[in-house]
Amino acid sequence: MGENSNPISVILVSSGSRGNKLLFRYPFQKNPEMYSSLTDNPRSCYALNNAGDRREDADGDPKFSDIILATILATKSDMCGKKFELKIDNVRFVGHPTLLQHALCQVSKTNPSPKREMPTMILFNVVFALRANADPSVINCMHNLSRRIAIVLQHEERRCQYLTKEAKLILAIQDEVSTMSENGGPQSPFHHILPKCKLAKDLKETYDSLCTTGMVRLHINNWLEVSFCLPHKIHCVGPSFIPPEAIERSLKSIRPYHAMLLLKDEKILLNELPLDCSPALVRIIKSASAVKNLQQLAQDADLALLQVFQLAAHLVYWGKAIIIFPLCENNVYMLSPNANVGLYSSLAEKFSTQFPAQDLPLVLAKFSLPLSLSEFKNPLSPPGQETNLIQMVIWMLQHRLLIQIHTYVCLLVPQSEDSSLSKNEDTPFATRIGGRSLSTPNALSFGSPTSSDDMTLTSPSMDNSSAELLPGGDSPVNKRATENLLASLSENEKEAILNVPAAQNQEDLKMFTRLIHYFWGHHHLEEIMYNENMRRSQLLMLFDKFRSVLVVTNHEDPVLSIFQSVFP
Repeated sequence: MGENSNPISVILVSSGSRGNKLLFRYPFQKNPEMYSSLTDNPRSCYALNNAGDRREDADGDPKFSDIILATILATKSDMCGKKFELKIDNVRFVGHPTLLQHALCQVSKTNPSPKREMPTMILFNVVFALRANADPSVINCMHNLSRRIAIVLQHEERRCQYLTKEAKLILAIQDEVSTMSENGGPQSPFHHILPKCKLAKDLKETYDSLCTTGMVRLHINNWLEVSFCLPHKIHCVGPSFIPPEAIERSLKSIRPYHAMLLLKDEKILLNELPLDCSPALVRIIKSASAVKNLQQLAQDADLALLQVFQLAAHLVYWGKAIIIFPLCENNVYMLSPNANVGLYSSLAEKFSTQFPAQDLPLVLAKFSLPLSLSEFKNPLSPPGQETNLIQMVIWMLQHRLLIQIHTYVCLLVPQSEDSSLSKNEDTPFATRIGGRSLSTPNALSFGSPTSSDDMTLTSPSMDNSSAELLPGGDSPVNKRATENLLASLSENEKEAILNVPAAQNQEDLKMFTRLIHYFWGHHHLEEIMYNENMRRSQLLMLFDKFRSVLVVTNHEDPVLSIFQSVFP
């Protein structure tokens, strides 16, 4: 997908008193004779294609003459301000035509100077040529970039007639080259335009950035910045890519118990930030740590939790960070299926440089099977070496070599042969117990957990039924709430749960009933600990007591797995 997301070219066209003009395009034509105009080869009215209109190079990419491109890409005025998309054979043109006439007329009226020339440009269009089979999300991203550049150019035109000046310079060079071509053979005007025109340099830089890093940072007219990120280049897995919709969906599922792990050194990342970036972004980068959850990060950076979520999502989208679960000794990791385990890979060399006397393949071999951090650390090692081991795990997480395994629990009751299915059993389990999905709770309602080994987590976000079942005595309210929740189960499920020996203990039964809406495989152990303010040991003991009706599974967190499978 990395190659398919690359644009074929970037094109700038305009329309004005001199007609439709192709001002600049990049890359330059390999064979100028392939761009002959319509007048060079008369076109038959019955012909589907004509060599003068369109030719194809060795790669199969159509090549259009400048006249044809100017005609089809410089749209009518009523199409300005809207998405422009045109498919011709195996090329798709995407842009955002922008009208200048009204804005320029206003400038002329406010400053009516007889020496000032009236502007001649009516509209312009920055167009990206893509392959016809480009993914729709790539097309939308390219349109977004075209629109951003158009807005900045429109602003600079209104402020100082920047676009008009650049267009006059380009047209003068084109006329000069055209005269030279008549005397000494065909020449490409764009080769002469590039070193003399700032706008042409910006368009070239845009194309090169899209084809390499996927990140574009321009300063149009050395004044206004255009920042853009093509996620298909940043979040790619081999030949495929992570759709932006999936990235956004995952980012919306970030919870306060997650942590943000920077993918670059703090100093390097701060140096990459623009000078006018938000001070809050600087604070969150300086305060970020692999052992802090987002709730703690908000407190340390003195920011609102919602703002921390937004900044973390911004850094993740731009490929500067990933979302993980805070490091603690009970975290279980294993080797990523996409990890590069070559003995002489570039990652192995980087690892040896970062951690002398350590061999990456040998370290990764320890995680061939799920391994907790407490098992990875040597209890007899000195404190300094323990810190070094943690840094190794962080490095491997940054390079997507490890994935974290979480524990999930499902209620699974054997179906009784002599019992008939009731109406309630046709209803999904989560609905029957009155349990709303806790996979998307209100993030701002949570309290602040700690990053200790056996987390004691605080959360006031429990629903009413759970709040009524808190341990603390056999009050009539607790008994009635327990009976109500059990009554929402099918007869077979209720009978199987009550037949468990631990169900004879009222405290164990209340705790099981309190947590039953988590037992459908969508909430991992750490999430339950956070939401219900419980210790790991309490939950594991409860799972063991009711193991005859519970199935415990271990796998990745779907919210985070979308990023954990990415590797350079």
